[in-house]
Order: sequence, then C-alpha cells, then structure tokens
Amino acid sequence: MEGMKAHTFHIPVLGLAFSVDTPIRVARFGISSVISIVDDILIERMRKHYSNLYGQPYTAISDREEDSRAKRITAYLNLVHQTVQRQMAELKASTFESGGELAKYFEMLADHSPLKSLYRRMNRTGSDEERLRLQEELRSSVVAGSIDVNIMTKLDKVNSRRNGEELPPEQSDAVAALRGFVRSDLQSAVVLSAGMNPRLYGYLSKCTEFLPDGTHPPTKKIILKVSDYRSAIIQGKYLAKRGIWISEFRIESGLNCGGHAFPTEGLLLGPILEEFKAKRSELVRELYGLYCAGLRDRGMTPPHTPLPVTVTVQGGIGTAREDAFLRENFAVDGTGWGSPFLLVPEATRVDDETRQRLAKAAAGDFYISGASPLGVPFNNFRNSSSEEQRLRRIADGRPGSPCTKKYLIANTEFTEKPICTASRQYQALKLAQVQSSGLPEEDLQKRVAEVVEKTCLCEDLAGAGPVDAESGEERPPVAVCPGPNLAYFSRIVSLQDMVGHIYGRVQLLSNRDRSNMFINELRLYVEYLRNHIAVKLETLSAKEQSYARTFRANLLAGIEYYRSMIPRLVEETGEYREMMRGELLELEEQLLGIFVPSPELQETV
Repeated sequence: MEGMKAHTFHIPVLGLAFSVDTPIRVARFGISSVISIVDDILIERMRKHYSNLYGQPYTAISDREEDSRAKRITAYLNLVHQTVQRQMAELKASTFESGGELAKYFEMLADHSPLKSLYRRMNRTGSDEERLRLQEELRSSVVAGSIDVNIMTKLDKVNSRRNGEELPPEQSDAVAALRGFVRSDLQSAVVLSAGMNPRLYGYLSKCTEFLPDGTHPPTKKIILKVSDYRSAIIQGKYLAKRGIWISEFRIESGLNCGGHAFPTEGLLLGPILEEFKAKRSELVRELYGLYCAGLRDRGMTPPHTPLPVTVTVQGGIGTAREDAFLRENFAVDGTGWGSPFLLVPEATRVDDETRQRLAKAAAGDFYISGASPLGVPFNNFRNSSSEEQRLRRIADGRPGSPCTKKYLIANTEFTEKPICTASRQYQALKLAQVQSSGLPEEDLQKRVAEVVEKTCLCEDLAGAGPVDAESGEERPPVAVCPGPNLAYFSRIVSLQDMVGHIYGRVQLLSNRDRSNMFINELRLYVEYLRNHIAVKLETLSAKEQSYARTFRANLLAGIEYYRSMIPRLVEETGEYREMMRGELLELEEQLLGIFVPSPELQETV
C-alpha cells in the first residue's frame, strides 16, 4: 500500500499555527496535509500541549541546547508520527458502526473511488460471511494521509550564540529546520517554497535520506512549490545534478492563494498548467538524465527508470467541477484546498473568534497587502485581531511590534545587526527619517502608511497556538492570511461536509454566481498591474516599464487562451460559459485601458 493515496486533494500549509497539528486531526482519514516548521518556539509549545493531553512524559528542549531548533522539530514530528500511527491502529481495530470513524473514513472517499464502491458493496450484502470478508479487505486498504512539512526557503537567518559569536551555516534557520525533518521518523516529503536557496539545497544534497538505497527509493522526498514551469525546470535541474529527485511539482497560483503571494510576470494559471501538460514527459526525461549523472558522480547506481513524479495544483479552487476540470483537462494528479479548511474546526487550529470573523467576512475583507516584513505581497484579512492591534498601536503613538522571535530580521538600513521592518525599533527610526524628508504632505502620508503597515508575522501567525489557561495566559492577537477565494465560503462546517463539497456531494458556496477560478485570478492580476503602475508611475525605470509591458502582454495572451478553453468546460451551463466570455471581454478592456509608459514616449515628451 506504500505510495497509495486515499484522496485526490491535500491541505497545503496554512500560516504557522493553523495547520501545525492538522495531521493529528485528519491524517487517519487518509487526508494529506503540511506542517510549517519555521517556528520552533510554537512547535515546542505544541509538543508540550499534546504530551500533556495524551499523558506522555515531556522534557523541555531549551533554546540553550546545542542544535535546539532541529531537536525541537524532530521531537514534535516524531510525536505527530506516533500519534497518527496509534490512531490508525485504533481505527483499523474499530467496527463499521454508523457514525464511527472507520465508516467515516470510507464515506468521505470520492464516489468514483474503487474503495468507496467496495464499501457500498459491503453495506449491501446480505451474507454475514461475505460482509466480514469485505470488512477485512477494507481494513487492510486503510492508509494514513501523508504528514509533510514546509520550509519557506527565504527564511534562513544566520544565527549567533548569546555572546555574539556567529554559528556555522549548518545552524541557519532553514538548514536547521531541514535537519529536524531529516532526523525524524517520518517517511514523507519536505515542501520547499519561495524559490531557490543554494545554502539550503547544498545541505540537502548531503543528506543520504534523500538518496536511493540500492533498489529502494529515498526515505524522504522533495516537493517543490512553484509558480511556473521555468521555476520548476531551473530548481529541478539544480537538484537533479546533485543526485536529488523531485517527487512532486506543486503549482500554486501566484496571486489567488493564501499567505505570501509571488506574482508571475503576468503568466496565468491556465497557460502555466497547459505548459506543464505539454512538457511533462520532456521535464521528467531531462531531469532523469541529470539525476543519473549526479548519482554516478557520487559513486551510486542510478535506477533503470525515472522515479515517480506527480504534478498538483492549488490556489483559488472553489467547486467540485473546477477540481475535476483541473485533474482531467490538465492531467494533474491532485489538487490543494487550503483556505476553506480554516472554517473546519476538525481540521485546523483556529481560535473561535477568528473563525467566526472569517465566516462572516465579505469579499472586501480579503486583500493583498504590504504587511509582510519580507517585502513580498501578503494576503491579509482586515478584521483580524492582529490588524486591530496594529492600528491601536499607531493610534497610541507607538507603531511597530516588540521583536522577540526574530525569524524575519533582515534590514540593516539603520543598524549594524539586522532588525525587522515590523519592529518598533525600525519603524521609529524610519518614521523619523521620512518625516524629516521634506516630502509633500500627500507623499509623506503614503510613505508613513507603508512603514507602519508591516505586521509581526512571527508572533501573530502563531497566535492560534495553544495557551496555558491555568496560568491565566490570554490569547495573543492572531494574524490570518487566507486567499480571497474564502469570501465565497460563509459558514463553519464539518470535515465531512467540506470533503463532500470538494467531491460534489455537498454545496457550500454562499454565492453561486461566483466567477470561474481562472477569471478570479485574472482579475487579481489586472488589479495588481494597475496598482503597481499607479504607485510608481512618476518614477518607473526602463526595467520596470519593460516588466509592465511584458506583464500586460502575458495577461492578454492568457485571455486569448481562456477564450479558446471555454468550449472544454462541457460540465458547465451555456449561461456560465457566456458569463465567462463577457468577463474576459471586460477584463481585456480594463487591461488595454491601463497606461504603461515607454522610454520612447518619455523621450518624445
């Protein structure tokens, strides 16, 4: 059964805390999910929480210990692994009573699943002997969802001892997190997101757990989260040359997603998926050649055939028809459903107040912001308690946050040692500089707003973690970063209902007139280009002008692609397809109306 998956979807990483214990909640039902291993402080708290909950011994791993970050991550991942193993044993030993977890496992499967058909046959049979035989066959087919982990490669701060002595590169944040995963008992994958990190990839190449052992495949796998084909081939080649195989390319919409947004140069998800579909065999063949050469360079015998490669897609999927279209039309192996699971208490760690606010939110409450200290566009929620705190601090004349975890420290504009742009220290220094710059009032206010928009994501994205109620600890402010697609889901639901929605058995959308996911993404890209130009219109460099023109040209090409794709939406009504044609025409007109200056025009002026 190794390698089999019960479901065609997975739950991607959600912030720092929201999916930190999702495997404990859903893996026993065959649902794969991803844990962020950025925040070892949160992870250590989670280990203490679950050790106490399950009556298991707990010994704290102090941050003063050598390699404490990696040790904390290993210890927590082992706890999650052991918990899921225990849950699976209990599940397989249970009965098929109605409402029980074993029945729930099979009832949540897609209707086209062979196991679902076998389960229905077991329920229909009138023979006790046949029923018992089928039940044993079903039990033996139960598999846990994969417990994968995520490392955002950009978060790779170099660390120092308390006396200021810089630690070696192997102790940087991303590398230590990877080591924590490698040393764990998990036989799953690390999802690498946010682009290439040579230091991290160099360390990864030395880990034998990612290498085959004779005829046996690696015990740990690599999933690359990418926004386009070019990124996939560049990173895939880099690792293949070092004998590292990519088991999955996880394509994510550049803007129609949660968390940090990494917009492409106007390349839209549909054309990107079309390119992957057309070049998939070529991609695997090219990587296999480099992989074999890389293994030979290491004195290893390469496999006779390429190892399996899957392609999945995530970002903005909202209906069962969209999910099926992606899998069938673009031949992807699976899909990711993230933000809607924030409304499922059985699946995610979200405090009650935040979950209620998300359920009541309108479309305008979700927006792409400049809140991230990384300087990357960030999907934000206006009504979060974190945003309330940020505004309150500004009103009190003390913008910025205390900087305790320091995962995002990178700025050296005012200090010798890096500090975070969301910190109180940085914002005080930057505001003083801006306010003495002599800018016109309107420009001054814009610059001030940009400075104080930064939010402490280290603390606030972990705010939904466990609190010690006995000690009187209060719930800290919570930042939440859902994708804009969540606006179409407006009630808190059960795990069974959300899975039913994904497979078309239940309808959870609050607005049935919702545009197609590709239209929603296109709309985000048009708005992004409009804002990008508006902010910099007076100071656009030649390079930025070229970027804007390429961006618009790619969007126009994407619109033509979607026009040609509409006839393939055979499961949709004629009215739906006509609405999509009208929306494409409207967005095309908006795009052509966006003024993009050119060097030639400026010279003429």
